[in-house]
Amino acid sequence: MNTSWMTLALAGLVAGPALAQQASDAVTTEGTAAGVIAGLSEAAQAAVDAKMAGEPVTAENWMVAAANPLAVEAGAEVLRAGGTAADAMVAVQSVLGLVEPQSSGLGGGAFLVWYDSETGEVTTLDGRETAPLEATPTYFQDENGEPLSFWDAVVGGRSVGTPGTPALMEEAHARWGDQDWAGLFDRAIALAEDGFTVSPRLAGLVAEEPEDRLPRFEATAEYFYPNGEPLQAGDTLTNQAYADVLRAIAQDGAAAFYSGPIAQAIVDVVRLNGGLLTIEDFATYDVIQRDAVCVPYRAAEVCGMGPPSSGALTVGQTLGMLNGFDLASMGPDSPEAWTLIGDSSRLAFADRGRYMADSDYVPMPTKGLVAEDYLATRAEMLDPNRALESVEPGEPAWDHAMLLGDDVSLELPSTSHISIVDGDGNALSMTTTIENGFGSRLFVQGFLLNNELTDFSFATHEDGRPIANRVEPGKRPRSSMAPTIVMHDGEPLLVIGSPGGSRIIGYVTQGIVNYLDWGMNPQEAVAAPHLVNRFGTFDIEQGTAATELEGALQEAGFETEIRNLTSGLHAIAIEDGQLVGGADPRREGIALGE
Repeated sequence: MNTSWMTLALAGLVAGPALAQQASDAVTTEGTAAGVIAGLSEAAQAAVDAKMAGEPVTAENWMVAAANPLAVEAGAEVLRAGGTAADAMVAVQSVLGLVEPQSSGLGGGAFLVWYDSETGEVTTLDGRETAPLEATPTYFQDENGEPLSFWDAVVGGRSVGTPGTPALMEEAHARWGDQDWAGLFDRAIALAEDGFTVSPRLAGLVAEEPEDRLPRFEATAEYFYPNGEPLQAGDTLTNQAYADVLRAIAQDGAAAFYSGPIAQAIVDVVRLNGGLLTIEDFATYDVIQRDAVCVPYRAAEVCGMGPPSSGALTVGQTLGMLNGFDLASMGPDSPEAWTLIGDSSRLAFADRGRYMADSDYVPMPTKGLVAEDYLATRAEMLDPNRALESVEPGEPAWDHAMLLGDDVSLELPSTSHISIVDGDGNALSMTTTIENGFGSRLFVQGFLLNNELTDFSFATHEDGRPIANRVEPGKRPRSSMAPTIVMHDGEPLLVIGSPGGSRIIGYVTQGIVNYLDWGMNPQEAVAAPHLVNRFGTFDIEQGTAATELEGALQEAGFETEIRNLTSGLHAIAIEDGQLVGGADPRREGIALGE
């Protein structure tokens, strides 16, 4: 094995992104790799090396891109055997929950976007967590009716919603899989029992955890701090409890998770630590098929997950407002282009804070928010030479009247993303999460439990108006996850998504603009320096050429902040029958295909 794995890790995983000055350049740093990760296939190692060189991966038949090479290899094994993208997703997610437990897993939830090559249809599945049936709108308030501090709410059982990922895995396989269900867990079970190599990213994140969070709970501390010391990169880690849970799901399906001893163990830990989950919450959980949100952009159509995700709506609104501007001629180094992108994003986020929530509980103007005439009206406010002094929610068309307050709920970066195209031409984009890194910090049955309920608004009203994203029994919290399939002439063109909290929306939007407007290949598109504006301040990625735009953006009227922007974009383009993939150099994932 050569040194590129540790090179990659040191460049983008522990110390933060140290991207080159142009999108096409590689992320490089010095390092050695002895024993850091073992057993990568030649193909996986070649994919690592291609990413380090800034080159896309190409394939003729199938491709998978995900956040860890071990997970990617599990999916590749399934696709190589003729499995579908849904089959491969089950294998990938099972391994991700083991090797990057801080980001996603059985204790979390996910959104999935599927393109079916036989029917030409785009389907979206909602595997988002749900609030306990015992929860009330004041769930995140103290005895005086004041919102709890964020970290007091996150750490412990109060923040845990009913997990949706196991049910989503089973539902996707039932609809679109054709391989034996039980066999899809073989790779993850073997890694859990035989041991896997702790990556620099996982070790670095464990080391950074404050003493009152991850080490606070006995079971969590025993796993992540063996012998009282944090896990180290290169350690071999086993997880028999996780293997046992996977074996039960492999044998009896998701029912093994949602009833019996596994569900009871989760409920017991949550309630012991201040939460309200019950066995009834598990018994009544359902994956929901939602209508895809599709918005025209250039000659393409950008399709993604609708409410309770704000991802597709906010990405779609941002792009829809940009449709009337010639970004291609401006180019990625243009302050004018970024002024337009930044302010269109701000306008979309203003609507997000006012209107977007679980549409099963709160009426939403979903069609009105992405209507062409509404977005054209919002776009009239944009000036490529001057930032908007302030932004307010718009007034999209409604089929009824509703008066809502603005939500300012916090959504921190973590999460993971999977993009897959199989040998039959089916495409899958799935963003999967336990919310904040390490979720609630509660570790049970070999996996971490989510803290998704902190994606709800802690306040119930704003100036007497109800907040759409307030807590309600059984409700799904608003999310920014934006798994996306860009369609062209009725067929998929680009399969893309990213982790990153509410910045996911900006990362995915920029990835699409990079590809469609600025002609970048998928690897260039996901590696390009980031600029993200959600609420007025322009976040500019440190150590990149984007910092050269700071002065011009300040002159245009923006406040700016230079900071790490650790996206985890994974993209696969379908170009003239060939698959072209890219994986974000800021994290440890790869794209792999044949």
